[in-house]
Amino acid sequence: MDLAEELRESLHGVLASGTIEIREAGGRTSPLPPLSWEVRGAPDKPLLHLWAENCQVTRRVLAITGQSEERILLAVERFGRATPGRMEIIRLNFQRNPKQISREDFCEQLRRVLAENFPDEVLEKLSIASDLEHSLSGLYARGLFHNGATRGAFLAVPQQATQDAIESSLTFALLWLERARQSSGKGLVSFLRLILPQGKASLLTHQLAALDSRMAVQVYELNSLHEHIERVDPLRDGNISSWLVPRRECDLLLNRARADLAPLISLAPDSITPHAVPHEQEVVLRFHGLPFARWCDGQIHYWCGSLWRTLSPRNRQEMQRMVQNLKTFRNSLASDLRHPLYRAHPERWLQSLIKQDLSRIDIQLDPDHVYDQVVAQSGSHHGILDLLAVTRNKRLAILELKATENPELPLQAADYWNRIRRHLALGDLPRYGYFPGMELQSSAPLVYLIAPALRFHPTTDALLKYLSPDMEIIRIGLVETWRRGLRVVMRQ
Repeated sequence: MDLAEELRESLHGVLASGTIEIREAGGRTSPLPPLSWEVRGAPDKPLLHLWAENCQVTRRVLAITGQSEERILLAVERFGRATPGRMEIIRLNFQRNPKQISREDFCEQLRRVLAENFPDEVLEKLSIASDLEHSLSGLYARGLFHNGATRGAFLAVPQQATQDAIESSLTFALLWLERARQSSGKGLVSFLRLILPQGKASLLTHQLAALDSRMAVQVYELNSLHEHIERVDPLRDGNISSWLVPRRECDLLLNRARADLAPLISLAPDSITPHAVPHEQEVVLRFHGLPFARWCDGQIHYWCGSLWRTLSPRNRQEMQRMVQNLKTFRNSLASDLRHPLYRAHPERWLQSLIKQDLSRIDIQLDPDHVYDQVVAQSGSHHGILDLLAVTRNKRLAILELKATENPELPLQAADYWNRIRRHLALGDLPRYGYFPGMELQSSAPLVYLIAPALRFHPTTDALLKYLSPDMEIIRIGLVETWRRGLRVVMRQ
């Protein structure tokens, strides 16, 4: 029997069932099912090709050096390598957690990719475990390496990561860099390497552009299937999806809906505000920031428990009772502070209060010109809300809001600042109907980071020092009982 046929028979036995693990060069890979394979080429030196959703392996087989019902040990040649290696294909007798497989395999893949692409670097550390004490997420792999006296830190994002995780990766990469620098006893960690899934670097363009230019940051994209890594310059395409919502479209929508919505707004005129959503052709009614009704093409829908209902004369009283509940429980003087209506959407509530009177935040802000929902398609923005305002001397001001601790606030503010700065330079703001009749300063916008004084995340100071010195930041800390009235207790 030739080697190719013997290999096919052995593989049929081991790959017939169960979870498979491939071990090679000190690393291991667990292909996601289904695993496909083929043996082809010369009978005495066949090619073995294994592939699955998360891996692809091709090796020339020189010999079967050991086998059993659950294991095949092969002597193989890897393309581009002069010396033969060893590969094991093992059938496991237990089912591993898919999430665990993915995390461990990603680390092993990183070891192989880094060793092959950076042969002069020595990997000191690689981990994907969370470290809550230092605000390091288990969503990412992170590590340290050195090349002679030069040391660096890296953070890598798995292929299956969500867009939220990718957009947050720079925040956690900087936190890891800060942690590495604080704990390093072997010399300065001089630069940061960020490894992203292929085609995803552009999601971080505006955040990276807002970093201090003295920061040494390398960005790579990894093709996990082919284990190919390539350095990219995400700033080469600065014009990623970012555009302004035309105020004219907002005003037209509000005018069309005004007569239909007036009876609802009159139920609580100090608490209910309309918000246009041009891309949906809707107007949303919010009660202290909480959406409870929406208008679309002449019809009104209201939220009732778990679904939206179309408003009609038959159920108008039900809708009115819902508004009464909002007045009772979503009230600054409400007695039940744990009621869901009181606790829902705290950032929206905070935004509505600030928009009502900007002077409570800073007397230099012009209360007559403030906008929300200015930039469209700017990513998920992670629930951090922004307002765009102007000072009395015509300088733009960005207000980033958060009601609870969140380490991503500084980088999200940097992202928005860089987008608005770009639109200001292009003259987009007056063209899209913002600040009509006003000659805006060309200076970069001010940035206000606003949160309850005790709710700024402990990592905020560490992250701020990595941002561009052109980004002028004012931190505003509010009293914890801000729902009962805005009062600034900290200004930095």
